[in-house]
Amino acid sequence: MSFSMYDASVPVFKHMLCSMSAILRKAAAHAEAKKIAPEALLNARLFPDMYPLTRQVQIATDQAKGCVSRLAGVEIPSYEDTETTFDELQARIAKTLAYLDGLSPAQFDGSESRDITLTVRGEPMTFKGAHYLLQWVFPNFYFHLTTAYDILRHNGVEVGKRDFLAGGV
Repeated sequence: MSFSMYDASVPVFKHMLCSMSAILRKAAAHAEAKKIAPEALLNARLFPDMYPLTRQVQIATDQAKGCVSRLAGVEIPSYEDTETTFDELQARIAKTLAYLDGLSPAQFDGSESRDITLTVRGEPMTFKGAHYLLQWVFPNFYFHLTTAYDILRHNGVEVGKRDFLAGGV
């Protein structure tokens, strides 16, 4: 059995986005049970110069859909980044999961050596596909998922490592 770029990317993104979805459900239930305005959690951040929870989730979904699109050689779907509620964040995650489900392993054939060029802070950066996935996207994806988790944990949502790793199970 060979291990493909599809195998290295799509199932990982799906697993972790399902975990984030489950964590967000716990956060919404926590806010309701503790009579906390959901906006207090949705707008929370770890430090004033960091993005709030909503933006962390938006960026994580952007990383997933952008990565697989570039690897598959298809146009990246555009999302408006207007989510302000837990339900809207859940819908964004669901839309991203559905997009991931619409890609086939064959679309990723040869992507490990394909040139991927991004513009970062006005400067072009070019990676080979495998390097892009493993050393650029995954660190960014996990950074934003972890920061979202940390924001919620810091604000009293009872989640743990098992929630982060569980894949929504």
